[in-house]
Amino acid sequence: MSMLAYLILGVLAGTLSGLVGIGGGVILVPALVFLFGFSQHSAQGTTLALMVPPIGILAAWTYYRQGYVDLKIAGFVCAGFLLGGLLGARFAAGLSNIMLERIFGLLLLLISLKMLFAK
Repeated sequence: MSMLAYLILGVLAGTLSGLVGIGGGVILVPALVFLFGFSQHSAQGTTLALMVPPIGILAAWTYYRQGYVDLKIAGFVCAGFLLGGLLGARFAAGLSNIMLERIFGLLLLLISLKMLFAK
């Protein structure tokens, strides 16, 4: 794939992330697996690696200016995310690709059902 295709994917994922507040991984992981032929492990690892720089800073700033950001809560969630990311990655690395795909798919299905049947 060309670098332009990856750039376009990033723009689309970033736009959707900023629009509806979903994590880029909900868009990026399936796109990398189905459109770019990545393994589930590689898609998850690549997506986690791109979150290292402050990619959401401009979107977060826009929400912050409107009063929609609680920095204290964000700080606590970030601290927990650091530990949880390490634990989750260590666990995922020991799973087969098919098991990891199934866990990811089940999580997306549960989220979808919750959103579809929300009141």
